[in-house]
Order: sequence, then structure tokens, then C-alpha cells
Amino acid sequence: MPQWMGTFYGEPIDIDRGEGRHVWDAEGNRYLDFFGGILTTMTEHALPSVTAAVSDQAAKILHTSTLYLNRPMIELAERVAELSGIDDPRVFFTSSGTEANDTAMLLATCYRGSNQILALRNSYHGRSFASMAVTGNRGWSATSLSPVQTLYVHGSRRPGGTWANLGDRELADACVEDLRDVLDQAHGTVACLIAEPIQGVGGFAVPPDGLLGRFREVLDEHGILWISDEVQTGWGRTGEHFWGWQAHAQHGPPDMLTFAKGLGNGLSIGGVVASAEVMNSLQASSISTFGGSPVTTAGALANLEHLLAHDLQGNALRVGRRLRALLEDGCEAIPEVVDIRGKGLMIGVELGDARTGTPDPVLATTILESTRRRGLLVGKGGLHGNVLRIAPPLSLTEDEARSGAEILLAALREGK
Repeated sequence: MPQWMGTFYGEPIDIDRGEGRHVWDAEGNRYLDFFGGILTTMTEHALPSVTAAVSDQAAKILHTSTLYLNRPMIELAERVAELSGIDDPRVFFTSSGTEANDTAMLLATCYRGSNQILALRNSYHGRSFASMAVTGNRGWSATSLSPVQTLYVHGSRRPGGTWANLGDRELADACVEDLRDVLDQAHGTVACLIAEPIQGVGGFAVPPDGLLGRFREVLDEHGILWISDEVQTGWGRTGEHFWGWQAHAQHGPPDMLTFAKGLGNGLSIGGVVASAEVMNSLQASSISTFGGSPVTTAGALANLEHLLAHDLQGNALRVGRRLRALLEDGCEAIPEVVDIRGKGLMIGVELGDARTGTPDPVLATTILESTRRRGLLVGKGGLHGNVLRIAPPLSLTEDEARSGAEILLAALREGK
């Protein structure tokens, strides 16, 4: 394995199996999973209906490619299109979120005849050459070489940042003015804005509700497309809405949305939903060898139906609010916790120096190790690597939320 392939913990965990909201390592240690393989185990580990769908399909045929149709791919596309909120939608499946974002940018640049793309500072959109080019978090953008010209705009606050103390309305006003200023300096046509409704790798930084809708007003003045990167915020994880863009929906849905991770519950799937006008604008043939795989789409369809039938979005709202309240109450006496933010079961805990608030990535790593020893897995991110990322499966129970909060709070008290 390459040296640059990051793993958590000084001694990485060999995860052997999972069930519900728990996983076990190869040594038999049991962990409550508060990260879900980077927000990917959306419903629960080893969900029986998904396992059965995969097994049944695998017994028929494993692979065909998009050169041929298969019933699970078509049925899943119909469900995703119906749920997307986009008018006259078309769906193209890929094998990852990175590839989904690449596809959306390809569509936008071809449709608009421009390689200029707007992205948010502190953003993350994948690990391909093109998606790195629009990633605003320096820790995940390995090169300044790029197939596109990226214009970065403000979209969220960070503790200690220039606009940290602005209220939501004032912050939104400042971000809109910043967008207008950046567009005034652009060279002619701009293809699109790509934005996460909540910045995942960026430490669950949350824009003010309605901001992307206000951006949409400005974009529409120039004919610029809006791509909502829903790889981490989709499928009800925020609790309040099924898609992250719906918190910014005063002017309707985005032109495109991209998805991945949670839909497959661990199966490799991603995709793009776009209006027919935009999706069909590509003036060349294109396929996906592994996108729309009969096995992955069969499993994803079973997973999506389970999520909808059991109102896991509603559970994310209820249990997420309870979990956040427990953390906020418990962290009042822990000055190293400089911010708690997020929505639903997507919660960020930012750590910093108790006196100055300076980001403390060392403490975040310490807490990560401490929670692991206590039987809890959490994530880590943010521009400085100082934000604990909490994103368990959406079926998390209140008892499990309480247990996880107690472990995390104990680790924070010990580590400060």
C-alpha cells in the first residue's frame, strides 16, 4: 500500500465484521461505529435485505456494463429520479462519488462551453485529477495542476476566521458579495458552481440556510449551473431534509446533484442526476464499465427502500438532536471544544487551544485513539485536522447515542 494512503490510529484496525451499528476487529474487539466507513454505512451493517438482494443477484449475473440494460439499474434510476426534485431528470450511475463529481463537471463544462468552475473554500469533491482541482481543502488537494480554472468563494464560517462572529444573515450577505466580486474578475463564461450543502471533509462546516439559494439568484443572472454535491449530505442524513440542497431551496432545485456513499451502504456506487437538457448535451458516446452494476444497484435499491420504509430520515432528526444536546451539555466544562455544529446525524466537534482557540490537531488525534480504546469509532477532518466527525448509521438508537456520547465525553475530559 502507498505511504500516502492514510489510515486512522497508530495501530490500524483490521475490521472483520459488522452488525447493526457495531463492528468487530480481527482480534474480537467490539466498537460502536460513529463514522460508518466515512458516512457510507447509511442504514446498518449487514442489513439482511441488502445482503439478500446482493446474494440473489450475484447468483444470476455479476456484471454487464452500461452497454446493456438490467432491471435493478432501471428500477433504481427511477426511484432516484423521483426523489431528486429535479425537473425532467436523467440518472447516470458511476462507481464512486469522485467519478460522479467528475461527470457533473464534464456535463457543465460541455453545456456551457467553459472550463471555469466556482467552488467553495474548505471544500472536498474527490481524489481524481479534476475533482482535486476544485477541492478547496489543501490537505486533500495534492497538486496545483488542473484541467479547469477554479474560482474559490466563501460559503461557511470557521472558528477564528475573518467572518467567524457574523450572524447567519450577515455572513450570507458577505458571501453573496464575495461571489459577485469573484464573477466580476472571471474571464467570460463560467460553467458551474459545485458546492457541498455541508462540507464533509472540511469538518462538517455548515453554510447559513438559504445561502446556496441566494447564490442561485446570482448564478441565474449569468446562466451558470449549480451542482449540489450530495455525496455526504444525501438520503436524509441531515434529518431536516432528504437532500442537503433543500435547506437552500427558495429558488428551486439545483441543475445537477451528485450522490454516492450511503446509497450503496458499502457497495461501490455513485451517480449524477441532471435535467434531460443538461444530461443529454454531451456530444460524444460515453459508458461506465462498473456504474449501474446489477449487483450494486440491486443492493442499493434494497437499502433505499429500507431507509424510506423505516423513516430513517426522521430517526436521524430525532436521535441526532438528542446526541448533539448530550454533547453540548457535556462539553460546557471542556474549553478545548471550540465549536459543535452540524445537522441530524452529521455532527462536528472542533478542538482548539483553551486560551486562544488555535486549532489543535494533536488533541484530535489523541481523542481518536482514546475513543478507540473505549470502543467507539469516530472520524476526523477539517482544514487543520482538528474536527471530530460523528456520522453513525441513520438507524442509531437513543441508547447507542447516549453510550457513544458518554465515551466521547470521557475521552475529551481525559485528553484536555
